Amino acid sequence: MLAILRGVTLQQLWQVVGITETALLVVADCVVFAGLLGRLTAVLTSLNERRREMAILRSVGARPAHVFLLMMSEAALLGAAGVVVGMALLHGAVAIVRPVLESRYGVFLSGNRVTAFELLIGTIVIAAALLTGALPAWRAYRKTLADGLTIRV
Repeated sequence: MLAILRGVTLQQLWQVVGITETALLVVADCVVFAGLLGRLTAVLTSLNERRREMAILRSVGARPAHVFLLMMSEAALLGAAGVVVGMALLHGAVAIVRPVLESRYGVFLSGNRVTAFELLIGTIVIAAALLTGALPAWRAYRKTLADGLTIRV
């Protein structure tokens, strides 16, 4: 009889924890979306200041495709750096908090290594960074050489 009650209690506990985990994943998705939207806005606004840089690259022989790839590689590197720093902060925080949670509350966290789910989320974030980098890269691709070398007042 006790085993059945424990099983029911654990099942109810995991249902509550599952709802909380889903809510935290939705919040994390919103944070990533806001970060990507902010990055897109910043790159689009800085593209006007960088038009001269792009024109100089074009004048020394870079083709429009090179400018596009340069902007896309910048987006990929920023996305990958964000994923690496985020995972490092996550695992560092888990390593710091783990002993306290085990000694005080008896809760064990098993965050020793990067899981397949974390790799999947990281890949999705990098792909989203590439998608948000595509619009500024396309605009830089479409700019003509003369547009970047004319003086705007």
